[in-house]
Amino acid sequence: MKTYDYHHLNHVKEQQSSKKTMWITLILTLFFTIVEVIGGLLSHSLALLSDSAHMISDVLALGLSMTAIYMATRNPDGKYTFGFLRFEIIASFLNGLALAVIATGIFIEGIKRMVNPREVDLQLMLTIASIGLVVNIVLTIVLSRSTKKEENLNIKSALWHFIGDLISSVGIIVSAILIHFTGLYILDPLISMIIGVIIFSGGAKIIRESYLILMESVPDKYDLDSIRHDIGMVEGVEDVHEMHLWTVTSGHYSLTGHVFIRKDIEPFYVTLTISNVLKEKYGIEHSTIQIENPAIHDHGEYGKQFLLHQA
Repeated sequence: MKTYDYHHLNHVKEQQSSKKTMWITLILTLFFTIVEVIGGLLSHSLALLSDSAHMISDVLALGLSMTAIYMATRNPDGKYTFGFLRFEIIASFLNGLALAVIATGIFIEGIKRMVNPREVDLQLMLTIASIGLVVNIVLTIVLSRSTKKEENLNIKSALWHFIGDLISSVGIIVSAILIHFTGLYILDPLISMIIGVIIFSGGAKIIRESYLILMESVPDKYDLDSIRHDIGMVEGVEDVHEMHLWTVTSGHYSLTGHVFIRKDIEPFYVTLTISNVLKEKYGIEHSTIQIENPAIHDHGEYGKQFLLHQA
């Protein structure tokens, strides 16, 4: 017999704006990736090839992000009681890792090219980079606007990808101009190494954000001591302990806690009041508060002080 579980908070994210943004971004990125790979091979420019490698990672990252957005729309079941919201964070972590790996590869290849510089086709290099600059400006604006409409770490990771691409395009253009006037082909790998460092920093930021969520750390926006204090101010609450606050996915937070209350207070009143405080003041809609009695629930020496107080 199948059992049905009631969820007062729907563990599903309908992200229409994010879906539309991702589809536009994916199509434009795939088109320009093909153009840049061909251009990089024909011009022998490491800066272009390194950027095309980054663009390939963008396509894969966007595909993973699209999967995460659609997974987030699936309802919870008996096994996945939070639904598939966490997949967004897993995808972001993998995207950040991909950025870091690709940046490292670009840096290593840059060192090799500095030792053995190669002549590049400046006109082709400059043409492709200019097209890339336009494409990346458009995509960066589109993604930036989307982050303001819906909170989504995947969109943020994609935005970092394209900020890196935008800087890459500027770097390649500058590199081509400088090579034209100086004849120093070593500038091509040097620019690519600088691009690699910028890409790595963006990847590291995404890795850190997603890692903290996967480790179920307290979100940066919250002060656990302040929340504990506000719960303790609820009438009838004598102590707050065993508190946990974590991010399920971007914009979805959960909190659990145990409280000792006075004997003369109605437990249902306490839980309702605490839930309202968390929702109205902190925006935490999913909370689980356990009412405890130190005379029944063993808390060792910690609980004895409250027994003496009630006596």
